[in-house]
Amino acid sequence: MLTLNQLSADEKRYWLLFAIAALSFVPALFFYYVGEEAIFPIVSQEMWERGTLLKQYLYGRDQMHNPLFNWLIMPFSALFGWEHVLTVARVFTVSFTLITALTLAWLAGRLFQDKAFGIFAALGYLTMADVLLYHGWLSYVDPNYAMFIFAAIAALWVGVREQRISMVFLSGVLLTCAFLSKALTAYIFYGGALFVLLFNTQQRRFLLHWRTLPVLLLTYAGPLIWYASIPDGMAQGERMLDELTYKFVRPEFFEYLGKLFGFPIEILTWLAPLTLLAIYFLLRRRNSKESSATHQLLFVSACWMLLLNFLPYWISPRGGMRYLMPLYPLLALIAARIIWQSGEAALALARKWIIAALVLKFAAALVLFPYYQSHYRGQNYDEAAADILTLAQGQPLYATNVSATGLSVTAYLNKRRVPAPALQWPPADWSSGFVVAVAADEALGRVHKKYRLGGDDLYLLCRGEACSSNLGIKRQ
Repeated sequence: MLTLNQLSADEKRYWLLFAIAALSFVPALFFYYVGEEAIFPIVSQEMWERGTLLKQYLYGRDQMHNPLFNWLIMPFSALFGWEHVLTVARVFTVSFTLITALTLAWLAGRLFQDKAFGIFAALGYLTMADVLLYHGWLSYVDPNYAMFIFAAIAALWVGVREQRISMVFLSGVLLTCAFLSKALTAYIFYGGALFVLLFNTQQRRFLLHWRTLPVLLLTYAGPLIWYASIPDGMAQGERMLDELTYKFVRPEFFEYLGKLFGFPIEILTWLAPLTLLAIYFLLRRRNSKESSATHQLLFVSACWMLLLNFLPYWISPRGGMRYLMPLYPLLALIAARIIWQSGEAALALARKWIIAALVLKFAAALVLFPYYQSHYRGQNYDEAAADILTLAQGQPLYATNVSATGLSVTAYLNKRRVPAPALQWPPADWSSGFVVAVAADEALGRVHKKYRLGGDDLYLLCRGEACSSNLGIKRQ
């Protein structure tokens, strides 16, 4: 293992910036719930209480999604206490982000035989705006999913170049973990990379060898094995396939046209600064050609892997940015290589922009986002949960609100009710109690109180004896 003294000056500089970037994620571990973050904490608690590992449940209903992220969250939340489940989930998310960056450092350094370039590429990934400011710490499943997919592609790429079947097998295991984390699209990302690697004669010969081909076939058999192993597996498979095909349902013409033109711009902007700098240096023709044909082939292969995997999300009417997280490291690799080949002045400018991004991150993490959460959306979720428990006064309490706001309030209710079980959907014959709902629904219950949380409304409905309070309809 290299010691600090054995590192080059460039490596030391980039590792220092990498460490600062990693530290910038620490404040985010303690933010209030954001967006739909509450899904995995709620589902993990319900799975743990039910003693089930194979099925996800939300409010007692089967979500028909894959549970690997929950498997990671559950034991540590049980160990440290379910009131800390959000922090546990975010620690995992930040860990996934850092592991993805380190995997990129390993891959780039291995392919281009330059460890300094490897850590520069990893630093470029870690300081992409969407990673640094938002999805790199948010406890969605996407960073977990992206980590496994990119690690699978990296292991496959190195395995093919070095003709190591063990690495191809490892890539298959990692890809299976990606599928168990989220969706069937893992195999599309992997297939795009595999397709590009097949265009090289030597690599194609290795991939189609009688010893390698069975490993790849077994890798793609993962979903069939999984669906055959779990209760109602085929129904879950159909639902996940429906979610995939739904993205291609025909939209309005002008909406679709706007998406076609706007999506690439959105991607390049939110993955700045290195992406925009790379475009700038390409337009200025500052980028020099690779010194070897091998390096040129590697760069072109990375470009094709990115393009082939980006196209389905680009032409899809309902593709979103976070679905492309598995491609972020590839884009970081390409942008970093363009800048690396543009000379020392380009690298110096890139370092300045990276430092500026880190300054912005610390300002956002320590000042801007805490202010937003305390004055608009975040803290009021917990306050609403406290008020609901005061009003409930021991009466039965249920939840039907699956909006981002409703899930966040429910998560805080679960936290405040520990060790009581997580809230459930009300039974069909419930006669008295309260329900946290998304709208005023007389069929479900009478409005007891209305909360205004950020830009959303949340309703506390009641039935039977629970409605005897004289509070009436109030606003908060």
